[in-house]
Amino acid sequence: MPDCAPTLADATAVKAVATKGRAARGPFRPDVWLNARQRSGVRLAAHYFRAVDVLAVVGLGLIALWTAAPAGLMSLSLAEAAPVAVGATIVLGLLRGLDLYRFGRDRRAVVHLAAVATIALLGAAAALATGMTLDRRGLDAAAPWALGTLAATTGLHAAWLAVVARWRRTGALSPNLVIVGATRHAEALIARALERRDLNVLGVFDDRLARSPDSVAGVPVLGDAESLLNHRMTPYVDRIVLAIDAQGGPRVRELTRRLETLPNPLTVLVDSETGKAALDRLASAPLAPLQGPVDPDRRAFNKRLQDLVVGVLALIVAAPVMALTALAIRLDSPGPIFFRQRRHGFNQEEIVVWKFRSMRHAAADATASRQVTIGDDRVTRVGRFIRATSLDELPQIFNVLSGEMSLVGPRPHAIGMKTGETESARLVAEYAHRHRIKPGMTGWAAVQGSRGPLHSEAEVRRRVQLDIDYVERQSFWLDLRILLVTIPVLLGDRAAVR
Repeated sequence: MPDCAPTLADATAVKAVATKGRAARGPFRPDVWLNARQRSGVRLAAHYFRAVDVLAVVGLGLIALWTAAPAGLMSLSLAEAAPVAVGATIVLGLLRGLDLYRFGRDRRAVVHLAAVATIALLGAAAALATGMTLDRRGLDAAAPWALGTLAATTGLHAAWLAVVARWRRTGALSPNLVIVGATRHAEALIARALERRDLNVLGVFDDRLARSPDSVAGVPVLGDAESLLNHRMTPYVDRIVLAIDAQGGPRVRELTRRLETLPNPLTVLVDSETGKAALDRLASAPLAPLQGPVDPDRRAFNKRLQDLVVGVLALIVAAPVMALTALAIRLDSPGPIFFRQRRHGFNQEEIVVWKFRSMRHAAADATASRQVTIGDDRVTRVGRFIRATSLDELPQIFNVLSGEMSLVGPRPHAIGMKTGETESARLVAEYAHRHRIKPGMTGWAAVQGSRGPLHSEAEVRRRVQLDIDYVERQSFWLDLRILLVTIPVLLGDRAAVR
C-alpha cells in the first residue's frame, strides 16, 4: 500500500533545490520547509501563547487566594476575592486589547516587554486599590499575585519573542511566493525581497517561455503558467503573485481566470505597487491577531481546538468498536487491517488517509480509478457492513488528531480519482477550491446526500458546489450542526453506495 513516501519525497526534492540554489539566490532560502498547512499552524501559535498566559495569570490568582484563605477558597467572600479578579481581568484584557499577541516585525522586543511589564503593573495597582477600597484582607492575596503576575507575564512573553524570532530566522514565518510573469515588475520585487530578507521567492512562471529568460534576478523560471497548475511546489506556496504590465489587460484577465482555479491566494501587482508598500503587504506575517469579527486565523484556531477536543473524545468512545472491527477484518480475509491511500489535503498537500480495509487486498485500488458500485465483487463481507455504516472511516480520527484532516470539511478524494474515463478534477474548473480548507471525516456535502463514488459529471459538479459552499460559510456552529446530524443521516441512508 502507498504510504507517506510520496509526500516526504516531494518535500525532500523541493528542499534539495533550495539547498542547491541558496548561495546563488537570496530570496530562495528557507531553512525550514513547511507546507501551507504546517505554516498555518505556526501562525496560530499566538492563540496558544494567549491560552498559556490566561492559565498562568488565573492559576497564580487561585494559588494566592488559596494561600490567603486558611479555610479554603470557598470560605472567601466576594470582597476578598475581588482584588485578584479585577487585576487579572485588566492584565488579560489589555494584553489582548493592545495587540500584544501579534508579534509584528515592526515592534522591537524591548518595547514589547516594556508594554507587558507596564500592563502587569497596572493590573497590580488596580488589585491593590480594589483591596484597600473593598476589604483590606484581600491585600493578602493581591500582593503576592501582583509580583507573580509581573514575573510570569514578562518571562512568558520573553519566551514567546524568542520562539517567534527563531521562526523568522529559519523562514517558517516568511511567506513563500511564486511569481507569474518574467517581467520588470518581477525583477524589482525579487531585488527588493533580497534586500529585505523577509520573503521567500520560490520560482517564476511565465506563459511566454520562448521570450522568457532562464532566471529573473537569480530566481529560476520553472515553466509556463500551465505548469504551475499541477506543480509539486504548490502545497508550499502561500501566495501567487501575478506581476504583469498594467497595459496587458486581456493577458492579466486570462491568467487570473486560469490561476484562480488553484487553492492558493492570488495577488495582482501593477507598476505602482512594486515598491515598499506592496512588499510590506506581502511580507507582513505577524502571528494571528486575536481581535476582529471575521478573523480567519481565529476561526482556524477554534476549528483546530474543536478537532482536538471532540477528536480525543471520539477516539475514546470509538476505541472498542475499532478494536472489534479490526478483529473482524483480520478473521474475514487475508491482508492488512488498514488501507492507506494518497489523497489531496489542504492547499493540494498530499496526505495519507487511513481507513479500515473493506476490499480484498489483491483488488485494492489506491487511485480510485474504478469507483465502487452496488454488488462490487472487490468488497469483502465485513467490508460491505463497515462501508454501509461508515465504520471504515473511523481510523481517520488519527488524521484529524495529527492535523492533516478536520472532523468537518470536504471529503478527501483520491489523487487521480476518475469519474468514468475522465479524471474528476478535470470536470470542474473550481475543483481545487475545495482544498482551501482541510478535508474532513464528514462534511456539508455528505449530510446533503453527496457522498461515496461519483459516477457522472453532474455528481462531481454538485459535490464541488456543496464543498465550496461549506468553505465560504464555515463556522463553529455549522460544524457542530453537521457533526450532530452526520450519524443519523448516514445510518438512515441505506441506498447510498459507500
